[in-house]
Amino acid sequence: MEKTDKRTDILNAALKLFAELGFEGTSTRQIAKESGANMAMINYYFGSKEGVFLEIMEDRICGFKSQLNQINDEQIPAKEKLLKVVEQYVNRIFSNITFHKMMHRELSLTQRPSMFSQIKDAMANNRVIIENIIEKGIADGSFRKVDVRMSIATIMGTISLIAISPSKVEDDTNFDIDDEKQREVLRKRLVAHLQDFVITHLTQPQNDNSQN
Repeated sequence: MEKTDKRTDILNAALKLFAELGFEGTSTRQIAKESGANMAMINYYFGSKEGVFLEIMEDRICGFKSQLNQINDEQIPAKEKLLKVVEQYVNRIFSNITFHKMMHRELSLTQRPSMFSQIKDAMANNRVIIENIIEKGIADGSFRKVDVRMSIATIMGTISLIAISPSKVEDDTNFDIDDEKQREVLRKRLVAHLQDFVITHLTQPQNDNSQN
């Protein structure tokens, strides 16, 4: 139990430091100090700082994949599934925007392509689940025919853009996304907008159904 708890302490400490300082700005020594572990323990569990980062990323990606699979397995229409996916993804990003900013920055860099290739592959696997939901909706006639990947990119890209640059939609110069109440207002606004987008962009218009 003690070993498991210490491993978790290391991951939690690293998550906090990566979010605050970025990958390059965080050292293994800082992670050890923040977690109360020693360097040998970090090397034993993760091998390196890169190993710690990959573990955190894989945990977050696999956690979302688990949510996606649960939604996909529900016996509900494709539209309801996609609306749930939108809300869950927004909630996930907004639960730790600082870390999402850091992750987005790191994945856009080219210094460590081998380190991030497996992360990008895991993210692509999550996208496939969403693609399947939309494609099944198209096949059963509840969605109109669209460019599936463009639709997903629009949804995911909008979530990332608003999380990273809320000023794109907020006129208030005093808006602070780190303020819990203000962030919650923006989260609800974003979910409502994207769910409306799903309905208006994907739902088969009534007059199209009548012509079939």
